[in-house]
Amino acid sequence: MKFEHIIDGGAVVVVARGPGVVAEVGKAMVAVSGGGDGGWVFRPSLPLTLSLVWKLRSLLLLFFSRLLLLAQPTLAKNITANIANKTYTGFLGAKPGCQQKCGNLSVPYPFGIGADCSFGPPFEISCSNTSEPSLGGLKVLSISPTQVRLQNFVASRCYDQAGNVSTSSAWAQLPADWPFTFSDEVNKFTVVSCDDYGQTLGYSQDGGILYTACGSVCSISNSTDMTGVNCPGIGCCQTDIPKGLKSFNVSLLSFDNHSQVLSKDKCSYAFVGEQDNFLYLSDLSNSNFKNRVPIVLDYAIGNKSCVEAQTSTEYLCQLNTSCSNNIDGGSEGYRCSCKDGYKGNPYLNPGCIDIDECKDPNLNDCDGNATCTNTPGSFYCSCNHRYVGDGRGCTPQASQILVIKLSLGLSFGFVSLLIGVIWIYSCINRRKLIKLREQYFQQNGGLLMKQKISSIDGTSAELSKIFTTEELKKATNNYAEDRILGRGGYGVVYRGILPDQRIVAIKKSKVMDANQVEQFINELLIVTQVNHRNVVKLLGCCFESEVPELVYEYIPNGTLFEHIHKTFSRLTLEHRLRIAAEAASALSYLHSAASIPIIHRDVKSANILLDANYMAKMADFGASRLVPFDQTQVTTLVQGTLGYLDPEYFHTGQLNEKSDVYSFGVVLAELLTGKMPICLERSPGEQNLATYFLVSMKENRLYQILEPRVVNEGTLEQLQAIAELVKRCLYVKSEERPTMKEVAMELESFRKYRKDPWVNQQSHEESESLLSDKAPTDLYALSIGPSTGDISGQYSFGTSTTFLLN
Repeated sequence: MKFEHIIDGGAVVVVARGPGVVAEVGKAMVAVSGGGDGGWVFRPSLPLTLSLVWKLRSLLLLFFSRLLLLAQPTLAKNITANIANKTYTGFLGAKPGCQQKCGNLSVPYPFGIGADCSFGPPFEISCSNTSEPSLGGLKVLSISPTQVRLQNFVASRCYDQAGNVSTSSAWAQLPADWPFTFSDEVNKFTVVSCDDYGQTLGYSQDGGILYTACGSVCSISNSTDMTGVNCPGIGCCQTDIPKGLKSFNVSLLSFDNHSQVLSKDKCSYAFVGEQDNFLYLSDLSNSNFKNRVPIVLDYAIGNKSCVEAQTSTEYLCQLNTSCSNNIDGGSEGYRCSCKDGYKGNPYLNPGCIDIDECKDPNLNDCDGNATCTNTPGSFYCSCNHRYVGDGRGCTPQASQILVIKLSLGLSFGFVSLLIGVIWIYSCINRRKLIKLREQYFQQNGGLLMKQKISSIDGTSAELSKIFTTEELKKATNNYAEDRILGRGGYGVVYRGILPDQRIVAIKKSKVMDANQVEQFINELLIVTQVNHRNVVKLLGCCFESEVPELVYEYIPNGTLFEHIHKTFSRLTLEHRLRIAAEAASALSYLHSAASIPIIHRDVKSANILLDANYMAKMADFGASRLVPFDQTQVTTLVQGTLGYLDPEYFHTGQLNEKSDVYSFGVVLAELLTGKMPICLERSPGEQNLATYFLVSMKENRLYQILEPRVVNEGTLEQLQAIAELVKRCLYVKSEERPTMKEVAMELESFRKYRKDPWVNQQSHEESESLLSDKAPTDLYALSIGPSTGDISGQYSFGTSTTFLLN
């Protein structure tokens, strides 16, 4: 036992911490128990006497306290007389299947009538046959989400004319394991008297001991004008009670045995109860005063905090509720409450439901000229038509017409100015772009091209259409990445779709030599007039970009190079001979049948494309040259692809049509052997396919380097004849080589050979069907860039066009 404060002079005040205490005041003893049997215990205390020293000290204390109270303004409140009828409309609902009411009292969960209808024994409400709801033996007046109000007892001290005194005091104790405490927010310790002081002794939730006293003195004259006023400080005093109070003992003592105020005030009262439910003198005149001042209990759920309870299966807070820790009451546990804008029982499923504030004008503050719209947990107001404001204050729209007009005028003016600036900026840029395109058109030879076209017949003019930049942008979806067919050192090839749904290949080069514009136009015009089924057709061009863009027919099935060198080639000997004959026919046409002979200068398997029917198409005339009729050869800077390049042309720079024959001979060797033209993995003497082929023939081991399928499908005579043709094409001296016309004729004759005369040869259409199971491939992946090993000192456009020579 620890004594915190001791007063000498005949009386002792004990303030201590512990489960129980004995407090001695004078010669009287008051015992406070630390436990209970689950209910309330009320008993009168023994008569208490005070020594003279204690009485004088108390008088001084009360005198100064009266001065402080008188200095404060009085507060009058209108109090509802019948607290038992007080209801809480937002906290309703008993447990399903349980009794809803006891008499006029609604019993919401976690309270319940009966053991199975409440959260536990502390919340069990007894309902007698007289419909008197009680908790722990005391009548229940009302239940709210956080508190319960009970009927109270009042300590009294009364005198008669003979000087006899009758006293009573009330002692209340809550069970220690109940989650209830006396509310310190609404309860006060109150003494009503003109000649007495009260004292109370109790203990709190944590075992702390409290002792407090409150005295009241007055004269008869100033105690008659306080009707309807809550404890005015004259004839009445109030003091706070501590948090977590679980037990108290209230008693009264007189200063002067009511000798001065006996005619008016025969009795004094003291109680711990709800401060706002007591009216001075009005209640004192009521004969049932002792039963009219309720006492309020705070309650909580369990002994865990919100965080701890949320992880357990016994957590009671439902949907649309808030959980708060029970810190005000000084005890453990938590409380559930509906969120703002919701109502219902927060402890029962499905929880709290939304309040429609718009149905009750008292729940919303929308203006009379506004519309209320309910939202979950809230609402919002919007002014009606022709009214403006925030919904809580709406004014007629006419009063703001000037402001609105001014705002609209400024807005429209600013928007108009912005649109005007953008339009002028766009016009300037468009004019710059038009001028730039005109400059490119003239720089790239567009005017010269138009003059040339106008001088020829209409058919040729149609074949050499001049496209605009906008047409090609639309055809390629503004040159989108997914439209790219291939890239190379000279530019990019795009897949385009013209307005008539024709699919074309559009080559966009990187550079253009301005000094060779006239030669480019002349050669371009001749190539557009080339009309051979085995030559990729040039459909037109565009001169409005920085460099000309050329439009070709689209060839879908890839290059001959891809078909020869893939892992499992499906090309039969017949296919190879047919493709070779078609390519030779195209080159023969260019050399001898075109209006001006054209030397391709870059014949290779990568520049032989296969169309939808797997017909050969010669492509990529970027390195081609025109040969005037009065010349058999021209001198140029060497350009071509290593492995296919004519050695005589390489050493002398003298270009003639036999240079294409040599390159075609390498393609024939590639078709027969399936080997790469240049392969560094082979032995030094065999790295070049042309040399490797000729050496193998000389050493009589040709069949060792031929592709097995070719050997299996061809006759000895047929293969020997084809090898001899390849050998003649690969002669070092150009005059010893055959012409392309002779090569084409011999290849056609080789196709007439039969391995077995009695077996019918497959038709051309049947041969095509053998290849048709291969999906179309990218035919431009290898055809637009600079050839590997090119030796070039002169600009090459890298597309299917030609250049005139100086």
